[in-house]
Amino acid sequence: MAVIVALGAFLMTLAGGWTAQRVTDRRHLVLGLAGGLMLGVVGLDLLPEAMRAAGHEVFGVPLALLLFVSGFLVAHVVERVLAVRQASHGGENGSGHAEHGGRVPEVGLTAAGAMVGHSLADGVALGAAFQVGGGMGVAVALAVITHDFADGFNTYTLTSLYGNARRKALMMLFADAVAPVIGALSTMLFTLPEEPLGGYLGFFAGVLLYLAAAEILPEAHHRHPALSTLMCTVGGVAGIWLVVGLAD
Repeated sequence: MAVIVALGAFLMTLAGGWTAQRVTDRRHLVLGLAGGLMLGVVGLDLLPEAMRAAGHEVFGVPLALLLFVSGFLVAHVVERVLAVRQASHGGENGSGHAEHGGRVPEVGLTAAGAMVGHSLADGVALGAAFQVGGGMGVAVALAVITHDFADGFNTYTLTSLYGNARRKALMMLFADAVAPVIGALSTMLFTLPEEPLGGYLGFFAGVLLYLAAAEILPEAHHRHPALSTLMCTVGGVAGIWLVVGLAD
C-alpha cells in the first residue's frame, strides 16, 4: 500500500514541475508562489515535526533548532564559497556581475538534490507509517501526496533559477519524483530511527528557509513588486497550512 501511495506522490511531483515550467511567462508569480510554499513547509510542517522527533536539548537549545540554524548557515556558506570560486575563475561578465545575477548553477543543483533527499525521507516516513497502522498510514499519505506537488514545483524552480539548462531541471524533477517510491520500498528492509529523522528535518528546514528568504522571494519582487506576487506568496503559505491541517 505504501508503494502504491508513493506512486501517487510520483505523479504529483511531476505535476508540480510541469506547472512550474508551463508558467514561465509569469516567472515572478511562480517565484512568489515557490517562496510561499517553501516558507509554509519550513514553518508549518518541517520544524514542528523536527521538534517532536528530536526534542532533547543541547546546552539549553533544542537539537532541532540548532540543526535548523546550522542548515541555514551551511546553505549561506556553500553559496558564498561557490560564488567566490566562480568569480575567481572568470565567471563574471564585463559589468563585474557574476552570470545569472550572481547565482551559481551548482547551488541550484545542490538545493534540488536536497529536495530529492527530502522526498526520499518522505517515502521512508510513508512506509514506516503504514507499518505502524492503517490510520497513521492514511494521514501520512495525504500529507506526502499533497505536498509533493510543492516539492516538484520547487525542485524545478530552484534548478532553473540558478541558470541550469532545462534538461538538468527535468532530470532533477524526475529524481525528486522517483525518490519517495525508493524510500517506501526501502522500509521493507529497515526502519529509520525517529531522532535522526527529526535532526535531518531541522537541518533541511534551515536550508529551505535560506533559499526562500535570501534567493527566491527577493528575485520574485525584484522586477515585479506587484500585489499579485505577494498574494501568490501568501497563498503558498496558506496552501501548506491547509495540507497540514487536513493531514492532522
